[in-house]
Amino acid sequence: MNEYIAIDVETANPNLASICQIGAARFSHGECVDKFVILINPNDYFDDFNISVHGIYSEDVKNSPAFPNAYNKLLEFIGNGIVVSHTGFDKSALSQACRKHGLDFFNNEWVDTARVARRVWDFCRDKGYGLKKLCKKFKISLDHHDALSDACASGEVLSKAINDSGLSLQELMDRVKKPIINVELVDSNPDGDLYGECIVFTGTLSVTRREAENMAAHAGCTIHESVKKTTNILVVGDVDLSKLAGFEKSSKHRKAEELISQGADIRIISESNFNVLVNKEG
Repeated sequence: MNEYIAIDVETANPNLASICQIGAARFSHGECVDKFVILINPNDYFDDFNISVHGIYSEDVKNSPAFPNAYNKLLEFIGNGIVVSHTGFDKSALSQACRKHGLDFFNNEWVDTARVARRVWDFCRDKGYGLKKLCKKFKISLDHHDALSDACASGEVLSKAINDSGLSLQELMDRVKKPIINVELVDSNPDGDLYGECIVFTGTLSVTRREAENMAAHAGCTIHESVKKTTNILVVGDVDLSKLAGFEKSSKHRKAEELISQGADIRIISESNFNVLVNKEG
């Protein structure tokens, strides 16, 4: 049956474990039938830039539950259902938060709608499969970076993919596990989870820059030396992130924030979170 729960999270700062909002939407046969949203006190600092993206301030969550309590409520909502999110960021954030709080990460089946989009629509094969772009193309309502709105939109993207492809949810899930055909391998792995993403590194990393770039290429990324409108991910060294309070951000970091404020679809994450995304650890 084509039933699933779409999930999205927002974070207080570039550390993916600093979840401050979770949104989820239950879909049945292409329609949203139930919704869940909760603010969370991450017991962590709120970065000014993250606030500018999602509009959530520390005072908004001071009386909200901590992650373990919110996580239990989320588990009640999703049950044993199939879980959906757009790209692997939300799954990685929840995994990191569970690790931080000593919780077991739920083992539900998970569907990445970005990977689905690349296999259903030709125009998404290499680029253009960001949630904002898909919603604009398919006229799906989106209040971007509100966790519930993003979750609902991800669910609608999957519903459209099911309708356009003529495949069932299970058939799409099976298709996602197979290689993408007719894609020429150049410098990056076309079957990597992050294929088509343009990535930039900044700051002090725990490995050499070449090692980090090789990891990114294996995951499917194209490596850029500088931040530009086509950049999708900026990885900031953990040491640099730990110094953000009172210290100046790198020029690449500031450039990424400037472009995001102008509408660019760029994710700023820590090296630790990057390692989780490329399955180096966790």
